[in-house]
Amino acid sequence: MAHDMGWSAQGGEPESSDSMKTFGGFVQGLREHAGLSREEFGARVHLSKHSVASIELGRRLADERFVELAEGALGDTGALRRAFRFMARQPGLAAWFRMWARLEREAVVLDTYECRLVPGLLQTEAYVRALYDNEIPPLSDEQMETQLVARVERQQLLRERPNTSFSFIVEEAVLRRRIGGTEVAREQYDHILEVMASRNITFQIMPLECTHHACLAGPVRLLVTPDGNRFAYCEGQESGRMITDSKEVIRFQQRYATLRSQALSPGDSVGLLERLRGAL
Repeated sequence: MAHDMGWSAQGGEPESSDSMKTFGGFVQGLREHAGLSREEFGARVHLSKHSVASIELGRRLADERFVELAEGALGDTGALRRAFRFMARQPGLAAWFRMWARLEREAVVLDTYECRLVPGLLQTEAYVRALYDNEIPPLSDEQMETQLVARVERQQLLRERPNTSFSFIVEEAVLRRRIGGTEVAREQYDHILEVMASRNITFQIMPLECTHHACLAGPVRLLVTPDGNRFAYCEGQESGRMITDSKEVIRFQQRYATLRSQALSPGDSVGLLERLRGAL
């Protein structure tokens, strides 16, 4: 299950992609221009020569730590930082999420539509544990605690970024589904109502009886960075895809904008949420 339940790897690194190979070739070119062997370069970036080879051949996903160390070792031109920012990967939850989570931390706008479960940024600890209890195959206690910590850390975005605009649209069916039981549902309703009091957070419910729906293709997340770059992210079971192509992102933005007009207003969403809570 994808379940928006944290950002841990599922089965290791994703398959290589053309952009990973391109980034790796770029690293190799800069390394060779600097006159460093893989072993010498590896010592400077705290990796073995075999790990360096894996990155250069596009088999291993580079991370921010590697990029910063490599910049220092290769002249600090900023070229690797720019290349890494736009590196794409094959669908794979762990890899795609690393890139998306990094962009989330600097976004000025974050929009989320969910039709499966309460969005991760809004989940209570009890709700998260209930989701983990439904994982197949089951998670170990250690895995559950590790992913729970990751989820809680990610949720700090809502508290630490008061100037970021957060928008959530969630299907009414998601809120009616009492994952974990009545008490878990009641706590989750209360948490969402509390979060909605923040001026920079908008929460809307897509009602069951709505006859028009702009996002029938599935859940989507959108963000805008401070420099105006726009990205989208779509997730399925054990797979995810980050979209950087501007034309494709614009299509998702159009769908989300239409969905906002089709969903209940924030005020009406509060009313429905309070009625659902009162019915428990």
